[in-house]
This record gives sequence, C-alpha cells and structure tokens, in this order.
Amino acid sequence: MNQIRMSEQDLLVSFETALEQDYIFVCYQPKINHATGRMIGAEALMRWKDPVNGMQYPSDFIPVLEKNTLIPKADLHVFEDVCKFQKKCLDENIPTVPISFNMSRYDIFHSDYVGKIEQIRQKYRVPVNLLHVEITESSAIGGSELVSRVLNHLHVLGYTVEMDDFGSGYSSLNVLKDLEVDVIKLDMRFLSGGIGGRSGMIISSVIQMSKWLDTPVIAEGVETEEQADFMKSIGCSYIQGYLYSKPLPEQEFIEKLKHTQHEPVARTINLIESMDAGRFWNPQSLETLIFNHYVGGAAIFTYQDGILNLLRVNQKYQTELGMHMCEKEVLTSDPWESFDENNKKIYQKTIQKAIQTREEESCETWRTVCSKICGEDRICIRTDMRMIGRAGEEYIFYAMVRNITAEKKRFDELAESERRFRFASEQVNVYAWEYEFSTRQMRPCFRCIRDLNVPVLVENYPEPLFDSGLFPMDYYDMYHEMLRKIETGEVDEIEEIIPLSIARIPFHVRYTLERDENGKPLKAYGSAAMVVDNSET
Repeated sequence: MNQIRMSEQDLLVSFETALEQDYIFVCYQPKINHATGRMIGAEALMRWKDPVNGMQYPSDFIPVLEKNTLIPKADLHVFEDVCKFQKKCLDENIPTVPISFNMSRYDIFHSDYVGKIEQIRQKYRVPVNLLHVEITESSAIGGSELVSRVLNHLHVLGYTVEMDDFGSGYSSLNVLKDLEVDVIKLDMRFLSGGIGGRSGMIISSVIQMSKWLDTPVIAEGVETEEQADFMKSIGCSYIQGYLYSKPLPEQEFIEKLKHTQHEPVARTINLIESMDAGRFWNPQSLETLIFNHYVGGAAIFTYQDGILNLLRVNQKYQTELGMHMCEKEVLTSDPWESFDENNKKIYQKTIQKAIQTREEESCETWRTVCSKICGEDRICIRTDMRMIGRAGEEYIFYAMVRNITAEKKRFDELAESERRFRFASEQVNVYAWEYEFSTRQMRPCFRCIRDLNVPVLVENYPEPLFDSGLFPMDYYDMYHEMLRKIETGEVDEIEEIIPLSIARIPFHVRYTLERDENGKPLKAYGSAAMVVDNSET
C-alpha cells in the first residue's frame, strides 16, 4: 500500500541490512503438470520488502545489484533460504518438491560459486535431488566454455540443471547444442502474438526436438487456460505461471505443498536401452549407416491419438513404395491418405497390439499411393513394427516395410486357380494327394479329408489307409508294387483300377512321378477318379 520506488543509492545503502533482517526473502512459484494437476516442483524467486518503502520490483533492484556486483551475494542468500526451507520440510515431515534457484551470469563468473553453494547445501544436509539450478539462456552467450565447465561441475555434484527463459535470446539453438541441460524452461512471451501461426509452429518443433534430446520442457509464464491447453496439445504439460499460482510466501507455499499431490518430472522419451537418440540422428553414426544401407525399407514414425507422423525414412523405404517418390514427398504427406478405412483399422490395430505386447507385430495393408512422376497405384505393404519409445501419450515406432504386391497377386491367382480346381473336382469325383518318398508322408486334398476322413498328414504312407479299410487288404501287394515302380523311377506314370472305401467303389488310381534336378525320384502326385460305366448312358 505504501510502495515507493527506492533510488539506486538507497538500495545500495540498505542492501546489507536487507540481508541481515530478511527484507530480501524468497517466494515460491509452483510448477504444475497441467494434465494431472499435480506439482512437479517450484522456483525460488527473490523479493525485497523495505520496512519504509514497501515492496520493490525485481526489475528495479536486480539490475542495481548486478551493476554493483552484489547479485552473487544476494543469490547465495536466496539459496541458503531455500536450503533452510527444504531442511524444515524434511524435519517436520512436510511433503516437498524439488526447488530451483537462479544462477546468473554474474554468479557463473564469480570465483568458485559452485563450491560455495555446495558448502551451504552440505551445511543443511539437503539431498541434492531437492535442488535444481536455473541458468538463463543469456548467461551462456559469450561464455559458453566457462558455462559448460560450471554445468559439468554441477552435474558431477548431482544437481539438475534447468535452462531458464529459453527462446528469449538470439541464439537459442546454439546454446542448446553446446550445453547439456536437464530441463528447458520455455519463455511464453514467445506466444505474445497469440496462439498458433508461426510462433505455435516453432514452439511445437521445439517440443518435438526436446523429446529426442530427452529433455523435459516447462512452459513458464502461463497465464490462461488457452495457453496451457495449447502447450498440452503439442506435448508439453509442465507449466509455471499465474494460471495456477502466483509466487507464494513460505507459509502459503507450505499449505500448497500439503494440499496438492506431487509427482516427479518424467523423462520425455523412454527409448529401448540399446538405442540412443543422439547417435541415431547423427549422420555419421553407425546407427545411421545401418539404417540407411544395411537394412531393408525402414522408417521411424510416431503415433498419438490416431495421428501418424513419419519422422524418418531411408532410401530403401522409398524404393519399396515403387513410385519414384522423393523423401520430401514421403515425409510431408499424410500417411493415412493412402489407406482406406478397412486397411487403416488393420494398421491401427497392429499399432495398439505393438504398444500392449512391446514385441514386434506385423500386418499387411493395401494402400493407394500417388506420386508426381508415376501417378497412382495400389500396392500391398507388409509392415513389421516395434515400439521403441514413448513420450507421454506419443509412441515412437521403428518399422521395416516390404512391398508384397506381386506376391499377393500371384497368391490370389493361385487361390482362384485352386477354387476353380475344387469346383471341377467336385463335378468329376476326383481325389488328389501328394506323396513324398524320403519322408513317406502323404498330404491329401480337401475332398480326401472331408469325404474319406483322411488325416491332414498321413505318416508311413500307405499303411494307415490299409489299416482304416479305405484301401482293401486284398490289393495290398498290388498297391505296394505300384509304389515301388514309381519310387524307384522304373516308370514315370502308372495307373490301376482299385476298389476304394468300405463300399469298394472302383477308382482309376494314377501316379505321376516328379524328379529332382539330377533326375532322381523325388515325389509323386496321386489321383483317384471314379470309374464311369458308359454302358448306362
């Protein structure tokens, strides 16, 4: 109510007293999973409330402290307050979450700053997993080598490092490339022009990129439900901002901790143990070499809520499509456009099965593929897929594909030929079978199985059929003599009239020999056609 902006001189004169009297103190702003409503952490924010002049805006006093090299001391004061708070929670069994504290570029360039915060942490015996370090993107510009050494030191000590204000600087991607951070905090001022459009597309790409870096993203500065829902829709559910809570004084934050469920920050992508995303996307890696040259048609795709998105295909994948499509055509087209509803259901069912079993699953689907060069064609693709990772509700798959159109057409032709043969054999009472000499196995046709109760596979042929009475015993010697002549190659064809079945109906029993490439007898094809009495006609 009595807020008066203090001058630079007044701030400097009051600084030491403000530290001693806790006029400089900490507020805590929760970080929330928008999908679950649970708290994943909080950020410690420096505040200054002068007893005479009231609250001072951070934008007024922090630049003054930075300019006069006092910010490292203020930041250490904040860090000690955070350690005291975490120690209090542990001692009083108050459920707590990891709290992040800010490390500015001035802290990084300050002599042995990391050593000093580690001394404070050990003094209060706070587990390192309850303390996260936030560095701003601008801190890394112009001193990335030193920053990299500091981050390595923090990682060795066990701290989680978050990059704050990502997207607010001028070299975001370079900073992200050079520095190994554990969490990205995305500056929502990037969406100041509104949700969607170019800004939305860029943020969506950043979220996808972060997943392959295995780096969770927290959207910072979220003020509306619309912003939070948009971030959730593109795969970022972690948010911080006034939508859920303003920065809270210690006691209010404790109440928030007590009455809000907690959950840890999850990895953005859980890949199979043998796969490393960094190596896979490196064009010089062995994984890429194998993917491009030593496997068949292969693709990496994601699946979420019915949406299929191709991330990567190799040259052989394009060849299997057989339509002279370039990689850009394949990756920019909607994969579902080539499926009809039935084949889409088959493919989606296979995806769901692969998610459930975590094993390789296969399917065959017909697709109508269009290309600028070849026009339109209908092809059949066999896909062997396996889930290799998961990012929230988005699943990542590795797929091997093979064009089996020619095989399917040949199979269909054979099936049609078999259908016609069955129909014809029904009309002429013909039974057929195949007899393999080396194994003495006989495989009967469907009519033998259906009408004569012959097993699907007859071992030690023809003995079981004599035992069953299908072949009459008084023809035993004659039948074996037929088989001897055909088995030895003495004849290529042989035929006799033999009464078959209990009813002793006469059939023309005929064998035709098949030889191997060396002329050696291999197998015989048998048939039995009912003897027709032409005298009755």
